[in-house]
Amino acid sequence: MFTGIIEERGEIVAVEPSGDGVRMTVRAPLSVSDAGHGDSIAVSGVCLTVVDQGDDWFTADVMRQSLDMATLGAFGPGTRVNLERAMAAHGRLGGHIVQGHVDGTGTVLEVRPGAEWRVIRISLPAELAPLVVDKGSIAVDGVSLTVSNAADAAASEAWFEVSLIPETLEATTLGDRVAGDRVNLETDILARHVQRLLAFTPTSPENTNEGGSR
Repeated sequence: MFTGIIEERGEIVAVEPSGDGVRMTVRAPLSVSDAGHGDSIAVSGVCLTVVDQGDDWFTADVMRQSLDMATLGAFGPGTRVNLERAMAAHGRLGGHIVQGHVDGTGTVLEVRPGAEWRVIRISLPAELAPLVVDKGSIAVDGVSLTVSNAADAAASEAWFEVSLIPETLEATTLGDRVAGDRVNLETDILARHVQRLLAFTPTSPENTNEGGSR
């Protein structure tokens, strides 16, 4: 489990084919400072497992499903990534509950600069739209953010907006995003659970009060 509070920006240094997936090596001095074999590190929102490491790097295997669901398939040497180690049980939940299980990707539609912040509008796959609510939480490339605006349910295209403070622009890769960029999206786990529960909730028949009053 993660919190969406990025600890460092790393860099992809190697990507090699491995079966139907790839083996990816990431430069990450802070992340490997206390990491061990089998530990989890979120790479731009995707939970990966450390299989090898050195003084300032780690290697992880990325399976085909992750390559298909997320933007990792487009990563190559030199790509900058957001990194977060798994949350310690005694740590503070500074962002929100993030699993590192990407639901899909969106495309940056617009970047609007402000005096002290930047607003980014991102497209949203139709199936994820019901899970995104104004003032709710969402992880974009692993960064815990608050939704500042969202398209109406009746809109022809689904989108949402996030407002980025200077710290987020500086500490994460979101400060480099421009229109047309793809980003990884993970919706709120609580919203996903509610949606699943509702899918299994039978529709109650109306109480017709047959037989008269009692």
